[in-house]
Amino acid sequence: MANKIKCSHILVKKQSEAIEILDKIKKGEKFAKMARQFSTDSGSAKRDGSLGYFGRGKMVKEFENAAFALQTGEISEPIKTQYGYHIIKRLS
Repeated sequence: MANKIKCSHILVKKQSEAIEILDKIKKGEKFAKMARQFSTDSGSAKRDGSLGYFGRGKMVKEFENAAFALQTGEISEPIKTQYGYHIIKRLS
């Protein structure tokens, strides 16, 4: 099992918004573009949603569990945390 993984995410306040964005991605919109346009996490949004590499214990539990469960290249369904709703893309 990987000690560190690399992910990007899009963070929004509402589940409905997350579902709309995910739908656009499934229809061919680029994840990076959606992150820059919609993510409320301004730090990662500038970097196409990239959070870089992180290990276990660095992210909130719900986020971490979802991120580590993804295969490389896979995109999650909206994940609810205390910050809002995340769409996570595992990069490695």
